[in-house]
Amino acid sequence: MAYELKCNELRELVENGGQLIDVRSNLEYSCGALKNAVNIPVETIPHNTDTIDKSKPVMLYCVSGMRANVVKQFLESLGFNYVYNLGGISKLAHC
Repeated sequence: MAYELKCNELRELVENGGQLIDVRSNLEYSCGALKNAVNIPVETIPHNTDTIDKSKPVMLYCVSGMRANVVKQFLESLGFNYVYNLGGISKLAHC
């Protein structure tokens, strides 16, 4: 389900314009998020796809990877080509 992206690969993608998106709720996001992450809660994604650049990699995460996977599938159905489900925030916190 989740793509195993190494920390250095994640950092490089973000530094080169990749979009790091936290799909957790606003409350979860406010309790702590990854550096450079933008919060777009899973239920608001259909109304915010115009804020996501199709030409750049999209890296998604949540608590377990389940919501990120739903968003990944949705974005891919809209023609997004470079979408990664990073899984849960706890395994990414050291990045």
